[in-house]
Amino acid sequence: MSLHEFDALIDRMQLAFEYAANLGQYSEAAKILYQMNDHLPDDLQLSLEELENESSVRPFISEYQYKIRSAIVEYRQRLMNF
Repeated sequence: MSLHEFDALIDRMQLAFEYAANLGQYSEAAKILYQMNDHLPDDLQLSLEELENESSVRPFISEYQYKIRSAIVEYRQRLMNF
């Protein structure tokens, strides 16, 4: 995947994540984090825990949102170095 393709994909997903989170649709926002993680190379993918119930969604987002963004930045840097 090229840097341009990756950026376009992540931008769309980021907008969807922010939209869902701002509307209080935390389950949808968590699903988007899973999708973002799936688009990272295997060595950068986080081992995400399964969401057991609705009450665990907000803590999940708080914990993994920053980690996924950091992995995205690292992957972008790799793509820029090619």
